[in-house]
Amino acid sequence: MGGLAVVRVCLFFSIEYEGVHYPCALVEWFKKIGLDPLTGMWIVQPDCTYSSHDKSVLYLDSFLHGTNLIPVYTN
Repeated sequence: MGGLAVVRVCLFFSIEYEGVHYPCALVEWFKKIGLDPLTGMWIVQPDCTYSSHDKSVLYLDSFLHGTNLIPVYTN
């Protein structure tokens, strides 16, 4: 995932400024922890500042690909 970041979309919305339409999303950021040796999938966890999830507004054209975040179940 060289150079890519992981986010979870919380809200899709759009704004219009000076007659130009901007589709956007409110996202929560995740940080990469490493690769799972069994599945080869990336392990991520929420990126937090002072125990609050880091959030941003992103322009939809900055998204590369959609995927699913699967929770890790432990014993």
